[in-house]
Amino acid sequence: MSDLYVACELGARKGRILLGALQKEGLTVSEAGEFEDLTNCQDGTIQWDVSRIYQQVLTAVRSIVAHEEPVRGISFHSSLNEALLFSSDGSLLAPANRPNEAAATAEFNKVLSRIPREELYAETGLQPSAGGMICQLAAEPARRLKRASHALPLADGFNYLFSGVPRVEVSQANQTQLYNSVAKSWSDRLLTASGVPARLLPPVVPAGTVLGSVRPDVARQAGLEDARVIATCSHKLAASLAALTVADTSNWAFLLPGDSTLLGTRMETLFINEVSREMSYSNLKSYGDSVGFYKSWVGLKLVEECRRAWSQQDRALDTEVLMHLATSSTPFEAFIDPADPRFSTAADMPQSIQGFCRETGQEAPRKPGSILRCILESLALQYRKGLLELEYITCNSLSRLYVLGGRSNILLNHFLANALQVPVVVVPAETAALGNVVVQALALGHIPSVDHARELVNQSFKVHTIHPHASAWTEAYDRFLGLSPS
Repeated sequence: MSDLYVACELGARKGRILLGALQKEGLTVSEAGEFEDLTNCQDGTIQWDVSRIYQQVLTAVRSIVAHEEPVRGISFHSSLNEALLFSSDGSLLAPANRPNEAAATAEFNKVLSRIPREELYAETGLQPSAGGMICQLAAEPARRLKRASHALPLADGFNYLFSGVPRVEVSQANQTQLYNSVAKSWSDRLLTASGVPARLLPPVVPAGTVLGSVRPDVARQAGLEDARVIATCSHKLAASLAALTVADTSNWAFLLPGDSTLLGTRMETLFINEVSREMSYSNLKSYGDSVGFYKSWVGLKLVEECRRAWSQQDRALDTEVLMHLATSSTPFEAFIDPADPRFSTAADMPQSIQGFCRETGQEAPRKPGSILRCILESLALQYRKGLLELEYITCNSLSRLYVLGGRSNILLNHFLANALQVPVVVVPAETAALGNVVVQALALGHIPSVDHARELVNQSFKVHTIHPHASAWTEAYDRFLGLSPS
């Protein structure tokens, strides 16, 4: 007999249903369903298709309970911080619009005209940015806000649909830019500056809060009569950090690859001061007292822009071929500064890279393989700079780097190990779901302690560790730091 837990992951384009199974032999997490098209477009406005997502989750859950194993818990997490509005009877207030970038920026500029960036950072511990709930709610018509009873981030909104209990888990509250992380309450100043009524925002709860049983009508539809709804870590990154925090108590860093890449570490308290603000670091509350302390760096968008340019020139190459060409290219032939402003607006990325190399007195790479190697080596050296900066600010020596998510680049991971001279541990895409499931089992008392959870997680954690080798990366780093276009 197993205790089963459902972890529902909602992304910008795709949803996944993952199943955690706790048995005497250990803990496993596997995929139980996947669906796309989470949004639709109405009159040029992108809207969340909440009804379809809800039905897809029910369908996946029914297939799980058909095996006659009891589902003990269910919880949602998402990387997105966009609001669902609910009326007083608990029904969704349609439409559930996704924020328009231009409108979000306009609303955020209004907020910043009422409260300086420095003070917004001091309240939230986040680098101010246009997007998410603060901009979405600020842009909502007054009549809609008047009709609404609750505004909840996407994942917490689905927890509400399944439980009937409106709560915002602290990791998502932290990301709304409406929550004072120091005072541990919704910020009156930020609510006033954004024009968001305080009555809309439900109480904030810590990760691992049992919201209650699944609503009777939902339980009957899905066969969840034995299940409870738990607010785990509703933010996906916080859920991933929860799994790592349980698994590893040492000082480590994490890297989340993407078009832009997050590099950070786990702290035991918030780190909010003038230095962290000026150096562009943010805080993310996670499980227990742990806090993700991180910064955004240039990421794999440089690679994607090169691939797009080559495709337009009828030189498209699949990933495997491109990686082979990069691996076979000459090491340390040329470097770029990935943060150079030209690369954020480049119409032809390969040409921009070649131009930077010529301006810095380097031989410009000509072929796709050598250009790609130049990018990946430069990114690895940039992250070395970031790791040293992180160690300096936090006064911690970081013993390993965890690479999160499903977008890691195999060659870059090997470069990272040698550039940073620490082991690089590549964790699976299911890490956030593992964190979700472990927090559910702890909250329900099915795992008696965090120490016991650590054993289970380390037994079930399928990771790939890359150990550094002696190399010429230190000399390469000195060259990288000396880059200066003429």
